[in-house]
Amino acid sequence: MAENKTQSTTAAGPASAAAESLPPVAKAGETQASVVKKTAPKTDYKPADVSPQRRVQRSYTVRLWSIRHSRALEWFYARFASMFLKLHPIWKAIGYGRVEAPIKFVERNVKGFMFDCRMCGQCVLSSTGMSCPMNCPKQLRNGPCGGVRANGNCEVEPNMPCVWVKAWEGSRNMAHGDMILNVQKPVDQSLRETSAWLRVTAQAAASREHGAQT
Repeated sequence: MAENKTQSTTAAGPASAAAESLPPVAKAGETQASVVKKTAPKTDYKPADVSPQRRVQRSYTVRLWSIRHSRALEWFYARFASMFLKLHPIWKAIGYGRVEAPIKFVERNVKGFMFDCRMCGQCVLSSTGMSCPMNCPKQLRNGPCGGVRANGNCEVEPNMPCVWVKAWEGSRNMAHGDMILNVQKPVDQSLRETSAWLRVTAQAAASREHGAQT
């Protein structure tokens, strides 16, 4: 007499097939994302300039150097902004729209190297300890999330120091470090890929002219 064998099944099919389709489980000290990445099929394709991938792979040496020297950079930027404001008559005569492209090219390369700038057009480095909040995977503009790791690294990118932990460290070295407590407005996406240098200069010039008239 043939034995009656029963097989456990699930809604998707036999239990054994369902088990095979499950993603690998992370071990202690690993993240699920890192496990999935390790077990993913290997190909010759590597994403070009995809933000999360690029930031995990790159070195943070220069960015961290900028944070450690935030006070010196604060001093330098104050004088740079003053000089840029003195050139307002030239920018105005030529036309802010015409000088946007060359100024933006310089700004992108300088700030990109120093701070890994994302060209949001609303730079707040002087208020965040020279740590760009746009480097946060969640692009948080007013402090860290609740997922900062015990070692001070990001919960999304375990190899990256939390942007806001470093922002606080940098702000403690600055003369006006308490500006980190100011509430930042949400990012205006229409200002992306524009020059923050020119925008701040134009605003400062308009404020100065308005003050002279009153």
